[in-house]
Amino acid sequence: MLKTTVAMGTLALGALGMAASGSAQDISADPISDTVYLEAGFVPDPTVVSVISGGDIDVGTVVSDCSGYISDAPDVRLTFSASNSASAAPLYIHAISSEDTTLVINAPDGQWYCNDDGSEGLNPLVVFGPAQTGNYEIWIGSFEKGAYNEATLNISEIDGE
Repeated sequence: MLKTTVAMGTLALGALGMAASGSAQDISADPISDTVYLEAGFVPDPTVVSVISGGDIDVGTVVSDCSGYISDAPDVRLTFSASNSASAAPLYIHAISSEDTTLVINAPDGQWYCNDDGSEGLNPLVVFGPAQTGNYEIWIGSFEKGAYNEATLNISEIDGE
């Protein structure tokens, strides 16, 4: 199933729709896995972070029309410095797991973005085009409450695969 919920005006792979404002998640909490600092043109591309997906919070309470379970604290915080160029590259945020996962992001614009199966198989992908400067709080969810699965988060300016 391909389902993407994003804020208007942002390029994303999949169907576009308006995201609800989330308030259940603690976007200021220390991330569970890592904080990543990148700027436009970063190397290596993709930058890869190992994470454990899942949690006990129904993501539908954060973003309407989004499925899965996430933790209170983000899995990863990405602090990104985008190019000011008119031809700035998009930013691809992609989760990969052998289990079905969902990707939930609070972007620098304060909007919530969600994707399920926007890439190959059951892997979610959100594309910001052009990328925004600031903090991206990122959660990788599982589809069963309390299910925790190994996953990787790929961040790229080249492509989402």
